[in-house]
Amino acid sequence: GDDLVTIVGSEDEVLNCQPNLAMVAQLPFRGIIITAPGINTDFVCRFFAPQSGIDEDPVTGSAYTEIAPYWAENLQKNTLSARQLSSRGGKVACKLLPDQRILISGPARLYMEGTILVD
Repeated sequence: GDDLVTIVGSEDEVLNCQPNLAMVAQLPFRGIIITAPGINTDFVCRFFAPQSGIDEDPVTGSAYTEIAPYWAENLQKNTLSARQLSSRGGKVACKLLPDQRILISGPARLYMEGTILVD
């Protein structure tokens, strides 16, 4: 993937991580994913991408396509529960399919509604 994946030992380490965003912005990656086994979920993560204009993304669907295969192999299961531990947070379900695709789902909230007029 385009991200640097860092696996740490505990959910608390992910939760308490305070990366130097100025240094992270200098790395040749889209962003950094920090992940660990979860306490009440299979795994947890956070995603930092100051080099892409996002200090910390609240819930990052694309990150799960990179880390779900790792956790599926590590935990020997193809259906996984996850939480992103950003300040807003998010619950995510991942299912690895036989054709290597990954289904990602989770609750969502309406953020904005609008109309586009095209001539």
